[in-house]
Amino acid sequence: MLAALILVAALTRVLPHPPNFSPVEAVALFGGAYFASRHWALVVPLAAMLISDLVLAKINGGAYASWFGNGGIALVYLCVALGVLLGYRLRGKVSGARVLGYSLLGSVLFFVVTNFGAWLFEPMYAKTPAGLVAAYAAGIPFFQWTVLGTLFYSAVLFGGFALLRSRVPALRAQTV
Repeated sequence: MLAALILVAALTRVLPHPPNFSPVEAVALFGGAYFASRHWALVVPLAAMLISDLVLAKINGGAYASWFGNGGIALVYLCVALGVLLGYRLRGKVSGARVLGYSLLGSVLFFVVTNFGAWLFEPMYAKTPAGLVAAYAAGIPFFQWTVLGTLFYSAVLFGGFALLRSRVPALRAQTV
């Protein structure tokens, strides 16, 4: 059930959406919070991301497919792994306020890491402090969508699972 929820959420990345409005960090938090096995908590969100990236590369071709050769993709996957680690801190303590706080923290982490990666790997940015500032400044318009996407998908995943757990007794254990 958890893996299916994560895969479906990750595949929503192929639907039309504003830039950076995605389930990436929400999927990671959710996996970290609910998988009993830390191994599966990490593997399932990363695999779901890979599947959705492969689908996006197939649909969009050239420009998106070239993303796989760029070091920036490794930083996105690193953010997913770090999001899972944040999700571990939610284990047994899931509440609306905690999910909100960790969703915001995950969004900030994603912004900091991926924009550093843009500076590091994209030739358009000078490898100077000014270039780094330019990379972060260029990312600011996308940050609002990162936050809104993470909050939306966190509400859907955590809220949806809470609703399922209230109706399906087998899901009532704290972690699955």
